[in-house]
Amino acid sequence: MLRTLALCAFLLPMTAMADPVIPLYPDGRAAPLNRPESRDRIEGEIFVFNVSAPTLEIVRPTDATANGTAVIVAPGGGFVGLAYEQSMAVAHRLADLGITAFVLKYRTIESPDDGMHMPEVHVQEMNVLMQRAETGQPAEAPIFAGEPSAVEDGRRAMSLLREGAADWGIDPAKIGLLGFSSGAFLAADLAIGDAETRPDFVAFLYGGLRTPVPAHASPAFIAAAADDAFLPDDSLRIYIAWGEADVPAELHVYQNGGHGFGLEPQGKASDHWFEDFAAWLQTNGLTDIHQHRSLQGD
Repeated sequence: MLRTLALCAFLLPMTAMADPVIPLYPDGRAAPLNRPESRDRIEGEIFVFNVSAPTLEIVRPTDATANGTAVIVAPGGGFVGLAYEQSMAVAHRLADLGITAFVLKYRTIESPDDGMHMPEVHVQEMNVLMQRAETGQPAEAPIFAGEPSAVEDGRRAMSLLREGAADWGIDPAKIGLLGFSSGAFLAADLAIGDAETRPDFVAFLYGGLRTPVPAHASPAFIAAAADDAFLPDDSLRIYIAWGEADVPAELHVYQNGGHGFGLEPQGKASDHWFEDFAAWLQTNGLTDIHQHRSLQGD
C-alpha cells in the first residue's frame, strides 16, 4: 500500500499522522490506461503520470489540534501529470493547522513514455481549457479524453468524505477543495455544481475560470502571481465572476512567483500565499491559527 511520500518527511514538521491510501473506486470500475502509472522528477518536482486508479491519501492532524475541517488537495499538471510532492507538502501544512487533508490522485490523460514531454502537452491542453472558459461552455461538456474523469473523481471524493465524515472525525459541512492549476479547474467545476458534491469552500491557485458563476457557488480564496506565463488573467476573472454572483471571495495577486509556485521558498512575493490562505480560513471559522500556535508552544 502506498504511504505518504518519504521526501516530505524531513521537510515538514511531523505533527500529522499518516493514514492509508483510500481507493475512490474499490470495485475497480476505472478503466486502466495502456501505460502503467509512473513517477518522474521534473524541474525539482515529483510528477505522477498515467493514473487510472484514483485515490485519496490522508494526512491527519494530531488529536490535540484536530478541528473538524477537511480539505481535499487537487494537484496541478494539465490533467497529464500530477505534481504530487507539492500537494503532499501542502497537506502536511494543513494538518499542522488542525485540518484533515486528503490528497486527490485523480485520473490523468495517457502521457508519452518520456515524462519530459509533459510540459508541451500541458500547454496544449491548458489552451483548450482556456478556450472553453472564454466561451462559457458548460463544465460537463467533454473537451478531451481525461478531464471529465478527473472531475468525476473530484465529485466521488466529495461524496466519500461527506458520507464517511464521522469515521474521519470531520464536519460534513466544513469540507473544502484546494486546487492547483488544472486542479483549480477541477475545483471550479465542483464549486458551481450540485449541492451533493459542492465543496463548502474552495481555493484556486493560478487557474480555474468557469462561467457563468451561480449564486450558490462555494466561497473562494484565489491566488496567483502577476508574472504567470500560462494563466495571467484568470484569477482576476474568477474574482470578478464570483463578485458578480455575490459570492464571497478573496483575491491575492502577488507581484511575482510565476506559475506553479508551492511551499518551496523562491524569494518572491508568492512565498507568503499559505499564510494568507491560513488567515482566510481563520476569518471564515475553519481553523484557529492562534489556538494551534498555543498548542505547539510557539
